[in-house]
Amino acid sequence: MKDPDVIKPEDFRKALGSFPTGVCVVTTLCDDGLPVGVTCSSFNSVSLDPPLILWSLGKNAYSRAAFERASHWAVHILNSGQEQISNRFARAGEDKFADIRIEDGIAGIPLLPDYLTRFQCATEHVYDGGDHIILVGRVLSIDQQSSLPLVFHAGRYCQRIATALGA
Repeated sequence: MKDPDVIKPEDFRKALGSFPTGVCVVTTLCDDGLPVGVTCSSFNSVSLDPPLILWSLGKNAYSRAAFERASHWAVHILNSGQEQISNRFARAGEDKFADIRIEDGIAGIPLLPDYLTRFQCATEHVYDGGDHIILVGRVLSIDQQSSLPLVFHAGRYCQRIATALGA
């Protein structure tokens, strides 16, 4: 077994990429009331009772301050046809909500109308997590649509998994 002190970040990232994940877009409001959102694959359940979920955001993310201060946010698990939405919210420096119809959620948070599953949450905790922050939210509302998930594996979207699921 290798000493953890000698693990190179690029090797660690590659190893983590061997685990297929779903893809989410997380949204909230900035202090000035403008919508903000980011693509995320680091999403997980925490507790069934109370219903808690978590996701993490890089400390260098432009939207970090908005999410750290947000009282509420929404996680949209994307469906297999939403690669463009994932890519849009993953890029920095553009109006991610341009030409997208949004709905108002709890506390006015912006909601995407198309998703596989959508969780509206109240911020429960924000933790330090190395080069990320970890946000834990209490789930206040769940919406689901019938579709297949958008899956990411080894640095790319993976249609073979969706096909195996019956797409």
